[in-house]
Amino acid sequence: MAKYSLDLTVPYMNAAGMLGFTPDKQAALPAGRFGTFVTNPVSLRPRKPANGERIVRFSEGVLLHTGHPNPGLSAVIRQYARRWARLELPVIVHLIGSDPNEISSMVESLEDLENIAAVELGLPAEIEPEEAAILCRAAAGELPCIVRVPPGNALLIGEAARQAGADAISIGPARLTLEMEQGESIAGRVYGPAQFPASLQAVKELAAAGVPVIGAGGIYHPAQAVEMLNAGAAAVQLDTVLWRGGFEAEIRE
Repeated sequence: MAKYSLDLTVPYMNAAGMLGFTPDKQAALPAGRFGTFVTNPVSLRPRKPANGERIVRFSEGVLLHTGHPNPGLSAVIRQYARRWARLELPVIVHLIGSDPNEISSMVESLEDLENIAAVELGLPAEIEPEEAAILCRAAAGELPCIVRVPPGNALLIGEAARQAGADAISIGPARLTLEMEQGESIAGRVYGPAQFPASLQAVKELAAAGVPVIGAGGIYHPAQAVEMLNAGAAAVQLDTVLWRGGFEAEIRE
């Protein structure tokens, strides 16, 4: 069981992969409205960027095909731990991996760092409930654990993760394969306003089942964030709307 509790008193945060490993001065974080900062995805070992085109725009949004490049957890800690400690916002470190031993090792490496509020474990899109439970148990430690699940199977995976010790479930992006003009297929994570209905449905299902859930996906206006919260979300994450400078209007309580 986590030694520390998950504080979502201020229920707005960025989604992983949107604002880097630490916020900069240009980060589109609504002043006084964000309660937590979520890092880019971090793996135990370094990962190189995916080959080919990495950002594909289409009629319903944008597809990201990045491979989650990062220098590995040890390098990320060396570079950013002091900055995290000085931030006014508590930090959630987003971890990726499919090996339980690696997940456990990463969580242990973060437990003694200052200002780390929780870890968020990103699950593969096609993961089975049994596999999700194994990774969740590996992430158990002193830090609260949020588990990010794919929206299409959110209830089944989310309930398995919760039973395995997850403190909350967050909704990850859907995955899609696009056929390019050159005949090439590109698979990746999909973001955009069209994702909102499926994300909202996932939030409703998880909340109705009594699973603490963080809503995300397709939130482009303050009213949509409020709708997620009214549907039972304990908090919401903003994704590519932050690349446009944030919400079109101030978030209102």
